[in-house]
Amino acid sequence: MPPATVDREGIARTYEMIRPYIRRTPVVEVDGVDFGLDGVGLVLKLELLQHAGSFKTRGAFTNLLTREVPAAGVVAASGGNHGAAVAFAAMKLGKAATIFVPRVASAAKMERIRGYGANLVVTGDRYDDALAASREWAAGSGALPVHAYEQIETLLGQGTVGLEFEDQDPNLDTLLVAVGGGGLIGGIAAWYAGRTQIIGVEPEAAPTLTRAFEAGRPVDAEAGGIAADSLAPKRVGELMFPIARAYVNGVLLVSDEAIQAAQTVLWNVLRVVAEPGGAAALAALLSGRYQAKPGERVGVLVCGGNTTAVDFGL
Repeated sequence: MPPATVDREGIARTYEMIRPYIRRTPVVEVDGVDFGLDGVGLVLKLELLQHAGSFKTRGAFTNLLTREVPAAGVVAASGGNHGAAVAFAAMKLGKAATIFVPRVASAAKMERIRGYGANLVVTGDRYDDALAASREWAAGSGALPVHAYEQIETLLGQGTVGLEFEDQDPNLDTLLVAVGGGGLIGGIAAWYAGRTQIIGVEPEAAPTLTRAFEAGRPVDAEAGGIAADSLAPKRVGELMFPIARAYVNGVLLVSDEAIQAAQTVLWNVLRVVAEPGGAAALAALLSGRYQAKPGERVGVLVCGGNTTAVDFGL
């Protein structure tokens, strides 16, 4: 069973447990010049190649492997990626899953959830509407709730991204990580524990961690923008916030236009198709919101790829 706190020891144990069920996603080192960043060492971790298309699969398997799943199965609320991950993990482990998503969820993510055999319910305008509906379902059905970020097991699972990245490249000076509810950056920051600079990146239209840092606690923030289906809950989690306050060195805001530009660069340079939330961290670097020092080695997490941005039809 996972420990009561999120730390390096717990993340390492979690990784050994979930490793048979996840992909060790690759890293690619690119010449900064190719991205218009002369003198910067750039290393991308392509977590969008994870099962179900995002890092969320790590937390999903951690939940299902460490908690008792009743006959009613599991239930989750999601902007899309968490739901797809829980549906995938449930399918692989032979469990029933019901996933609630808001109407803002992308068609690509809803298609993935259905494809993994889950019962998909579309309700409300934003993530928090889906979350309320999922809680009602859990109370009435007895299904096990699997939270997208406000769960120790979820944070431990997402922290294994940091474990892998450090093993693949132990010389990063800085790591840029997209922020929504904070499960990813919370887990990664707990792994590095101050040994590498961690910078969060959020859309201007969904500044959840920015507002939390300003207030000294999680508070409601705007929840819109191009990445609203992955980076726009009302607020960051209570569990991740002490970790972020201790180990996250700053948070930057990027425009929707900068995110779209980063998606375009990823496609043009690497032929990588990232969803908006998956490209947000790179957007901070390409737009100049993060100014890398000469010779700095910067890691960027490309965390999701569930999008219909490319049409392969004839």
